[in-house]
Amino acid sequence: MSIWICNEIKNIQKKDPAAGMWFEVLLCYPGLHAIILHKPAHFFYKLKVPVIPRLISHISRWITGIEIHPGAKISDRVFIDHGKGVVIGETTEIGTDVVIYQGVTLGGTSTKKVKRHPTLGSNIVVGCGAKILGNIIIGDNCQIGANSVVIKDVPQNSTVIGIPARIAVHEGRKVSGHDPLNHNLLPDPEADAIKCLLVKIKELENAIKVLSQETNTVDKVGQVLDQQLLPQLLNEYGTAPKKDSPENLDDYIHGLGI
Repeated sequence: MSIWICNEIKNIQKKDPAAGMWFEVLLCYPGLHAIILHKPAHFFYKLKVPVIPRLISHISRWITGIEIHPGAKISDRVFIDHGKGVVIGETTEIGTDVVIYQGVTLGGTSTKKVKRHPTLGSNIVVGCGAKILGNIIIGDNCQIGANSVVIKDVPQNSTVIGIPARIAVHEGRKVSGHDPLNHNLLPDPEADAIKCLLVKIKELENAIKVLSQETNTVDKVGQVLDQQLLPQLLNEYGTAPKKDSPENLDDYIHGLGI
């Protein structure tokens, strides 16, 4: 067994707590098989040998469920975990110590024979289902959140999330302690914005109550709500809005109502 394969197996064992003995990784990890098969495919591609590179790539996709174009440049210690549905385009470049999860697309946005796929630096985690599209650069030490759609350059030491992806953390602030693989614990700026709005609404409600009491218009405010606002809401939504408890709002913020 070559030194390169040994290093790849050790890298997988380091980054995947489910990895067993070396022979288990060698026999049962499709991400490793895809990388191994990509090496000769890329070699023949650089020699401009017709058909053979794509045939090897096609066989690799059939065996592993991972599609890597022979033209893609992939460095050492790239771990494709699970890997089902991963697509890596022709002009993609991937640095060292990169982890790619299932369903990731490193795709192009042009039909011309130019650099049209992304370039990934080193020490990057790409969450499951993420799409990185176009000739963009992902800097070193970045995390791409699950299901994010990245269409612009990402500076190094950043965490991006969302559709389209936006920077949530930048310059060295670790999102989840000291383990970069905890990409399920990413920040949620939308939830933070909703929390700010809820706080502001509560402040406004308290201010209205105080003003109503000071001007003796408590009953009038209630009549306006009952006679004007409530019928309008019923006409628009069909049912009266429920008064959410803090627990329900917390559930909504954490994804159950989105």
